[in-house]
Amino acid sequence: MVTAGRKVHCVLVDQGSSTDVMFWTTFNKLQLSPNMLRPYGGCLYGFAGDQVEVRRHLKLRTTFTDGTASSTESIRYLIVNASFAYNMLLGRPTLNKLGAVPSARHMKMKLPDLAGKVITIKSDKKEAKRCYENNLKTKRGVFMVITRPPYIEEVPQPKASCTEFAWTKAEIAREKIA
Repeated sequence: MVTAGRKVHCVLVDQGSSTDVMFWTTFNKLQLSPNMLRPYGGCLYGFAGDQVEVRRHLKLRTTFTDGTASSTESIRYLIVNASFAYNMLLGRPTLNKLGAVPSARHMKMKLPDLAGKVITIKSDKKEAKRCYENNLKTKRGVFMVITRPPYIEEVPQPKASCTEFAWTKAEIAREKIA
């Protein structure tokens, strides 16, 4: 994948993602101008419901090539400030725009070019393994913090006996009449 005139490795193709994401570290590595960023008013939530800070968004022309044919599209990336082993995440918007069909099992993605030729993008297995292992290392550093309310000693309450609340049939009938 080529964007901003540079080849980008470690791109996660995620059919479950509703957006395309570029991570802040990648934005800095590509040496893009902060003037390119546009305001973004929405929030981005992860699978577990956790909110992720979205800095802004930008549109970049991105080229997908297998060396013989290519397809170029303008893609809107949300710039996210989060720790992630991948440089970018391609979600449904781009996959649909490209008409791409990814296969995780075969580590390939196929898409048509303008002439109708099928472009087959193959993943480098060694690079994919390295990205996956880096992702696992990143996740190991995250700990779940659970806050618990302060311990409050319970004061024993006197227990009411069942007989205190028992009414006779005559008392119930009198209440209904009144």
